[in-house]
Amino acid sequence: MRIHRVYTDQSLQPGPQVALEDAPAHYLGRVLRVSAGQNVILFNGDGQDYSAEVLRTDRREVVLRVTGQRPGLAEPAHGIVVVQALSRGERLDFTLQKCTELGAAGFQLLAAERAELKLRSDKLDRRMDHWRSVVVSACEQSGRARVPSVLAPLTVAEWLQQGAAAQRLVLDPAASVPLAGVSLPAEVELAVGPEGGFSEGELALMEAQGVQRVCLGPRILRTETAGPAAVAVLQCLQGDLGARAPLSVPGTGQD
Repeated sequence: MRIHRVYTDQSLQPGPQVALEDAPAHYLGRVLRVSAGQNVILFNGDGQDYSAEVLRTDRREVVLRVTGQRPGLAEPAHGIVVVQALSRGERLDFTLQKCTELGAAGFQLLAAERAELKLRSDKLDRRMDHWRSVVVSACEQSGRARVPSVLAPLTVAEWLQQGAAAQRLVLDPAASVPLAGVSLPAEVELAVGPEGGFSEGELALMEAQGVQRVCLGPRILRTETAGPAAVAVLQCLQGDLGARAPLSVPGTGQD
């Protein structure tokens, strides 16, 4: 039987009872319909998984007792931050979800010149909450115990002004250097353009600041496909896609 994993934004330790917040309580109690006695896994982003037993559920709350603690899945040794231009509809959701599942360390959103999605300031907080919830859900599904950050949109110039120890790359279909052929350090920031691509001015500005143009081969990918494809390439080259997840016994706190 599959053990459900649920994120909670509160401190966890073995022993105490935990009353879940409204969203995870609704998901467990009303959507998954868990009942007293069932085991679940809780995590709060601290890198640990916490086994817990459901004590009671009703229309308003789900209460559990934390019964054990163990290290969560190891994060990739190489940090990949996806610097993703805003895109419309569910495209950005797809990028965030799949890159999280593949092991991206975080996301910096970009308000690129050609981005079709233009957010008013009064709607930004709500959209940020939504995008962070997409990342949390991807962590629940993929087994990650650390939640990648999602940072509010910057312009390309603002992003470049921020100091970074990571090597910066930008996907450009016209680049002559393939992503798979780049010698990469431990930390990478990878810029992915919007539906219409980065403007020539933005690309020139990046190049002047030392950002290397790279391509993903002869085909031009959609913005929602390019990020996950690039993260998969980097994970194959220097990440943990070939590693086998350790077996554990759910609900016991034991590996």
